[in-house]
Amino acid sequence: MSETRDPRPRRRRLLRTAMGLLVLMAVIGYFAVQRASNGGGGAPFCLADADAAGGEGTYEMSPEQAANAATIVAVGVAKGLPDRAVTIALATAMQESALRNLDHGDRDSLGLFQQRPSQGWGTPEQITDPVYSAGIFYDHLVEVPGYSRLPLTVAAQKVQRSGYPQAYAKHEPDATVLTAAFAGGGSVNCGGPAPRGPGDPEKVRASLFRIFGKDALHTLPAKPAEAGREAEVALVEKRDGGEAASRRSRTMAHWAVAHAKELDISRVSYGARGWAAGKDGGRWRASGAGTKGSAVDSHHAAPGEVRIFLAR
Repeated sequence: MSETRDPRPRRRRLLRTAMGLLVLMAVIGYFAVQRASNGGGGAPFCLADADAAGGEGTYEMSPEQAANAATIVAVGVAKGLPDRAVTIALATAMQESALRNLDHGDRDSLGLFQQRPSQGWGTPEQITDPVYSAGIFYDHLVEVPGYSRLPLTVAAQKVQRSGYPQAYAKHEPDATVLTAAFAGGGSVNCGGPAPRGPGDPEKVRASLFRIFGKDALHTLPAKPAEAGREAEVALVEKRDGGEAASRRSRTMAHWAVAHAKELDISRVSYGARGWAAGKDGGRWRASGAGTKGSAVDSHHAAPGEVRIFLAR
């Protein structure tokens, strides 16, 4: 006599699978609603887009990762280094720390690039300072003969001396997107709640001066908060700065967006475009005349000018 299998275990497996799918869909739906809520004022996130027109080539990250990536790019741009150097630095930090400023690592490794105090990279305090750690990485990179023509894994390995040099290669496409987004023709968009403030314009100015130096750009005095308006930091390119000055301005504008959460930055304008925290899904929009009532309305910037507004 043939045996008939009990169908109940199979049914229970199917039920568990269906329940798991329902839970997964609920979680996905929750985060989608969070992101879309309040015009982009839900869960914080940043999206780097290599194409300002919204084409292919994007990379999503947390505000912490975006702020660290922005600093790595800004330091490279401030040093006048080419995009290739910036991409190498970003790919290295993506592999070593996932763009997080770690206070731990293999043996005594620390920071974005997992640099070791015992190997002469600096003190623990220096290495866990993103501006310092990025700067010393670039200083070592430019000492590599022909680094810009080398494969990324080779150039990074000559600086890092990693036990897994080929691991850098998988980050090159995303690092290229980040370079284009922060310093090239792309954009960096950050959504999440608007800052509660008040922001400190002097802190913003000091951070920018530390990276770019006072000799690299003209500045307008920080404007203190007044009734009905935000405090502001404005920076203007040198008239004869050419593309190098424009590249710095693009980088500064995106640096401000990426650091908006920690510095209580409410708006950023560069040229004919503007960004406002907690509005428009965290995306850059056209600003100036004809956009009254939008997130960026009249807070447009003159050509070559970066305007950073602080929450009041």
